[in-house]
Amino acid sequence: MISCKHKETSMQVGIDYPVYGGNKAGNRYSSLDQINAGNVNNLKIAWMYNAAEVPDPNDSKPPRPKQIQCQPIVVNGILYGTTADLNLFALDAGTGKQLWKFEPSKDGKRYNVINVNRGVAYWTNGEDKRILYSAGSNLFCVNANDGKLVKGFGQNGVVDLHEGLAPDSDHDVSQLSVTANTPGIVYKNFLIIGSAVPESGDAAPGNVRAFDILTGKLRWVFHTVPRPGEFGHDTWPKDAWKNIGAANNWSGLTLDEKREVVYFGTGSPSSDFYGGNREGTNLFSDCIMALDAATGKMKWYYQTIHHDLWDRDIPCPPNLTTVTHNGKKEDVVVQSTKDGVIYILDRDSGTSIFPVEERPVPTGGLPGEHPWPTQKYPLKPLPFSHQIFTEADITNLSSESHAYVLEEYKKYRTDNKFTPQNTTGTLLFGYSGGAEWGGNAISADGVLYQNSNDDPWITQLIDTATRNKEFVSLSSGNILYLMNCAACHGKDKKGSGTEFPNLVNIGKKRTINEIQKIIKAGGGRMPSFQRLSDEERTAIVQYLLNMPSNIKSPVFSEHSTINIPDVKSKEFGFKPAYVNKVWKKLTDQNGYPAIKPPWGTLNAIDLNTGNYLWKVPLGEYPELTKKGIPVTGTENYGGPLATAGGLVFIAATPDEKFRAFDRKTGKIVWEYQLPAGGFATPITYEVGGKQYIVIAAGGARGGKAGGNYIAFTLK
Repeated sequence: MISCKHKETSMQVGIDYPVYGGNKAGNRYSSLDQINAGNVNNLKIAWMYNAAEVPDPNDSKPPRPKQIQCQPIVVNGILYGTTADLNLFALDAGTGKQLWKFEPSKDGKRYNVINVNRGVAYWTNGEDKRILYSAGSNLFCVNANDGKLVKGFGQNGVVDLHEGLAPDSDHDVSQLSVTANTPGIVYKNFLIIGSAVPESGDAAPGNVRAFDILTGKLRWVFHTVPRPGEFGHDTWPKDAWKNIGAANNWSGLTLDEKREVVYFGTGSPSSDFYGGNREGTNLFSDCIMALDAATGKMKWYYQTIHHDLWDRDIPCPPNLTTVTHNGKKEDVVVQSTKDGVIYILDRDSGTSIFPVEERPVPTGGLPGEHPWPTQKYPLKPLPFSHQIFTEADITNLSSESHAYVLEEYKKYRTDNKFTPQNTTGTLLFGYSGGAEWGGNAISADGVLYQNSNDDPWITQLIDTATRNKEFVSLSSGNILYLMNCAACHGKDKKGSGTEFPNLVNIGKKRTINEIQKIIKAGGGRMPSFQRLSDEERTAIVQYLLNMPSNIKSPVFSEHSTINIPDVKSKEFGFKPAYVNKVWKKLTDQNGYPAIKPPWGTLNAIDLNTGNYLWKVPLGEYPELTKKGIPVTGTENYGGPLATAGGLVFIAATPDEKFRAFDRKTGKIVWEYQLPAGGFATPITYEVGGKQYIVIAAGGARGGKAGGNYIAFTLK
């Protein structure tokens, strides 16, 4: 039997894949090289595990398509992951045989969880082995040996993720949507974790917290909107900490165990596109952060966007590596962003090793808005996705497509990536990446492998007074839909593609009960609407299904200031003066992106020099290829895995292919047609002398549903 070589490096994963991201530095790099560029074409399926769950035999509707975004882990030959319904499982990593499965439930009743899960965390102390993962608003601690809750953790094995978020006793956030799509990271006996919250005015606070893995007790809290007396408080209005939410770490964390420092990025404050109530630079939103892992005390911060008006969250965990810069080895933090730039910062000081300019930007914002007058522009590496949309960028797919997009293009402002939001509309990049939650990989020689999207988006705001005039004659369900759903799914219910599905014929795909559950619990990018009453959610369902409403329509005048229904009587949040009217991708008449290809790429960047080694399209539309159009690349979700075998593995594309690229050239050296889309990040490990590659092929994102974990090994 062929044995695997283990090239010892500071970022070696080795036989196991024990942490989300491969190791605590988040490198997604393995020193295994049994599978290499010379033999990758000999890969075969070793096993498949069905994680789709068994549909209810009494349900006449087809099963609801669900994604599996989970990047599983492997410890001592056991693979831990989650199903489409967020059940936790353990498999023999060599055979795929299920060892146990855990269902998140209480008193025999399943928790209502519809969010996605991207991974789990593992902790051990001798025979005490624990898996920690989130489903809904709950953090579960499960015995890794038998799949049962660890009763001594929190309340019988469960901690409420609302804990540590409320700024004081006068604000009740218990009914606001809080979950954690991405796992926390283990530091000694602490689990340090962020959260996923809505992006509207009623978002819960985005505090980063450490929980004791033995007891579930809260050990420290870092306030991402600083309180009085804390550093950064003066970058907000004095009472902002009482009602501004988000500025959260939803994308994951990495850890330098030697330095005992945890690194992460934060998102924009709520609401995403209007900040009239939050004058200032707004620390610590849109920051790369370094905290003392034991205490939560800040070591340094680096803000990438001041006073964010563009939803440019830090979308993936930072990556820790060592580069050779100016002839010296330097430990760095590498952070890719949604707007397609890369920051390479000294790990101890947070200063950039390459030049970054602070340039003047437009400041003509909406009434009451306070756009910051300067923003950062990294000079190296160059951006890996578009920064602005020029007329020269308009699609050349056909003369008809070009004419269609040109007509739309002329309606909107496009001159600067930091154009403030307005009521006439802007065309900007950076909402769905650039970089996204799948992350990136860094090989032992300091090369970053980054997949990227290139999609222009239209955003347009409307003032609430004008919007309320439109509400006067509408039904209650229509009003509630416009207030809570239209920003993503559109006033016409048609959505914007894979991110925000078309709801026009939702009744043909979902039962009334399913729609009710989704609205209440959320799912994917959609937040929970638990803050709405049962009556209000029913009204929305009736509107979606074109049913006569039995809910009395409220009376609105043009002077009303309604925006978000009250949460109990102590709502955390604010009612912005401007809200989304339009938020959608710009495409041609056939739904293809509005710019010239490539629309999705895989990039190799030498972090030692800041130079690109290669850039290639990632993904294809077969119908366009058949017409003789060069491969265009596609939108992609899920990240890459790099190996010492000279390969980069990535799925992520709607053409449902799993590919291996040559690390040196960017050439595709292997591909496999998955049974459904692999919108997840692959892993690799060794069991019994064999190297395996595993990807979750969960499908959906506008395509067909899947549900399999698929393991490949050499013939």
